[in-house]
Amino acid sequence: MRSLRNISWLAGKELRTLWRDLLLLVLVLYSFGPGMYVESIAAGETISKTAVAFVDEDNSALSRSLQTALYPPWFLAPRTIEASQIDPMMDWGEVIFAVVVPRGFETDIRSGRPVALQINIDATKTQQAAIGTGYLTAILTQEVQRFAARQDLVSVPAVELVVRRSFNPSGNNVWFAAIGGLLNSLSMLTIVLVGAALIREREHGTIEHLLLMPVTAIEIAIAKIVVNGGVILIAFTFSLFIIVEGALGIPFAGSQALLLIGTAIYIFAAGAIGLLLGTLARTMAQFALLIMLVIMPMMILSGGMTPVESQPAWLQPITWLLPSRHYMSFAEAIFYRGAGLDIIWMEFLWTFVSGAATLMLSLIIFRRSVTGS
Repeated sequence: MRSLRNISWLAGKELRTLWRDLLLLVLVLYSFGPGMYVESIAAGETISKTAVAFVDEDNSALSRSLQTALYPPWFLAPRTIEASQIDPMMDWGEVIFAVVVPRGFETDIRSGRPVALQINIDATKTQQAAIGTGYLTAILTQEVQRFAARQDLVSVPAVELVVRRSFNPSGNNVWFAAIGGLLNSLSMLTIVLVGAALIREREHGTIEHLLLMPVTAIEIAIAKIVVNGGVILIAFTFSLFIIVEGALGIPFAGSQALLLIGTAIYIFAAGAIGLLLGTLARTMAQFALLIMLVIMPMMILSGGMTPVESQPAWLQPITWLLPSRHYMSFAEAIFYRGAGLDIIWMEFLWTFVSGAATLMLSLIIFRRSVTGS
């Protein structure tokens, strides 16, 4: 009972301190609000709303069909311009591609003579120019071949492959980016908030005052993880229901309550890592450097950026030590496949065990750093 009172008092103190730190609160609100939405939308199609212009010197049915073959969301509706307008429009960034259809293009196709289309590219738009060239070339080539064959039918292969998706039938990358974005924000902000809280106590000289009071190191640690982790969990819940399901319209296949319970366990594990880094670092600058060394491996090796199976064989067993790998595994199982507790309970257990082990290690180091023994 006394420990609970101590933790409650420390939690109240921590909450008041966090409330006065406006910058951290703004960072949390932005990361789980507008930042989450922008990150997910940006991970959509590899090219989007690309501006294309046509110089139609042939003015034939084929040249017009080439223009109508380009449609959103990859391309904007093509504009018909004169050849003299290509350079000025590209200089001003109005178009990225300018396709020139030469005179007699359709006639040459009908006669079986070799033909050529000229594609002018604004290569200063590096990503859209590089990726869009492949898209544009493939679409125009397919349209020309279809016209040359005089039919819209394609030859039937010996084996017909039918692909059915049980989740995300349209293959929209935004859906898959959302859960990865939530994990990144969870990992970074939980570690930052918990670690910064401990560093702030040390820099202000109040950590020694706390240790002179009838409170233990574990009570201090639990209070910091509970308060900062609670703020992150509230922000996560807001982002899950308002941004992911509301604004982005991503369906949820499994139990939302089960995901929130798993997220709370992961926040405990990530908070323990933040406590460990805050114990090892002596200043906020050192803490920032340690975060750079820890956060990126956690994100990369979790399986959110690249599948664990595609990572080097010697590295894959090491990822089992990371709570982020287990969180990504059970979060995707719940979110995408509707998995229940009977399937992902082991991932829950591994996440909790890794968090408890990290917390014990951080407490040992914390005691030694304070007592000097």
